[in-house]
Amino acid sequence: MKKIVVGSILWMLAAVLPIPAMAGVDIHVSIPLPPPVVFSAPPAAVVIPGTYVYALPDVPVDIFFYGGWWWRPWEGRWYRSRQYDSGWSAYHGVPAFHSRIPTGWRNDYRARHWKGHPWDYRNIPPGQLPHNWKTWKRNKHWEKENNWGVRGMKFQPSSRKDHRKHVSQRRPGSGGHSPHAQFHRGQPHRQVSPGPHQQPGQKDRQKDPHDRGGDKRQARR
Repeated sequence: MKKIVVGSILWMLAAVLPIPAMAGVDIHVSIPLPPPVVFSAPPAAVVIPGTYVYALPDVPVDIFFYGGWWWRPWEGRWYRSRQYDSGWSAYHGVPAFHSRIPTGWRNDYRARHWKGHPWDYRNIPPGQLPHNWKTWKRNKHWEKENNWGVRGMKFQPSSRKDHRKHVSQRRPGSGGHSPHAQFHRGQPHRQVSPGPHQQPGQKDRQKDPHDRGGDKRQARR
């Protein structure tokens, strides 16, 4: 009898519990992880000129280092780890540093040119990055180290204001300058005659000469 009662209670609880709450537990478990990359030897890293983002140029997949983490995109998601070869976990969103990496940075690496300038990049062992990245950034190490190795090029780091302006221009309806707004700004402003509560201008003083009542009222005041 007791088994029947306990079984009935369990069945009722299973029917009452909301299904979304049970399904939410499987969401974090079902996120796939990127396939492992086999390294025969520690790969060399280079710093992307004009930034403090590091990349592994000789690896067939994109792996970056920034802010004490290794980063890797895969199947529309981003993953990060403390090691470059294992321990990846899903990261929600896109890391902010990725917007500063040009799409053709690998071609520049192979040509040893950056934006048309000779690029004498330096190979960095990946084991040095976790210990030195913060000091290098604080002391502006790569600005002083032969201008990121790029000869004859002046870097102008983008400010937050410029970044917000760039985003607003790319997103329609978010405060960016549309062609219609530029057209209206380019047109001369129409002159609006002063209202009854505004200070009268020269045109207001040029009244009808037959209208004597207004002048007499002003003289009485």
